[in-house]
Amino acid sequence: MNLDTIQDMWSKDSVIDPDELHNASLAIPNLHSKYFQLYNDLKLLRAKAKKIQQSVYHERHLYYSGKAEPDVYVKDPFPIKVREKDALQRYLDADTRLTDAVLKVEYYDVMLNYLEEIIKTIQNRTFQIKNAIDWQKFIRGYDS
Repeated sequence: MNLDTIQDMWSKDSVIDPDELHNASLAIPNLHSKYFQLYNDLKLLRAKAKKIQQSVYHERHLYYSGKAEPDVYVKDPFPIKVREKDALQRYLDADTRLTDAVLKVEYYDVMLNYLEEIIKTIQNRTFQIKNAIDWQKFIRGYDS
């Protein structure tokens, strides 16, 4: 599941046919269930990605500070032992493995925020449908 897929799904699901307001009203629980399930699945994937990020951070911190196992340096030599915190942070910020892990967590955050907004909209859908019905009554001259 990626952000583009969720956006495409929502662009289709967000449409309310003014002639089918009763069906749109009945579909609210299904929509809520669909997007809340996606939200929960992504929340778990984000938690897993966060743990991986922390593990990669720890591994790369040991690597750049010269405290990793000797066989790590045989596979991937790094002749410098970084002692200063500022320098160590610069190396960590530039590390591609760590950056990839951080970006994955941020991507999940964007998807979760998008799903939160969708869920809020779905929760307010009854008001949108009621307003559409009231507008149709007003246009047709019905008194409430």
